[in-house]
Amino acid sequence: MNHHRRNLVQFTAIFTLMASAGLITEAQAEEWNKAAFEGKSLDEVFKALGSTSTPEKSSLISMNAPDIAENGAVVPVSISSNLKAQQIAILVEKNPSTLAAQFFIPAGTESFVSTRIKMAQTSTVFGLVKVDGKWLMTSKEIKVTLGGCGG
Repeated sequence: MNHHRRNLVQFTAIFTLMASAGLITEAQAEEWNKAAFEGKSLDEVFKALGSTSTPEKSSLISMNAPDIAENGAVVPVSISSNLKAQQIAILVEKNPSTLAAQFFIPAGTESFVSTRIKMAQTSTVFGLVKVDGKWLMTSKEIKVTLGGCGG
């Protein structure tokens, strides 16, 4: 079975299980943005996320991540804001796939996400928050001492 077909089968199974368990709605599963996750550059991902230009830097967004990640396979990153976010995304500039994570934030929910991402090498990590249809961002360089993506 080729790699792309295997990934498609895995994602379909995951979305089906999540939908049947009530963790996501069918509409959310359909919102999966394949083009954004396949983007190889920041500009491609910004465009796939619906931004017409580079998102504006904002001091209203906080990113908590280590300055040095000892293992690029499990880098803890959290993004928060007091703004009423619609979506939060995490991008890693030098990863094979730039978009590491995308979260849809339900109305009335705190604008906070925390996850672990894979990083192929030392890179700038971007935290994007979509507010009122406009993307805002913050960024931080994280140094990786042991590779995660393919390393």
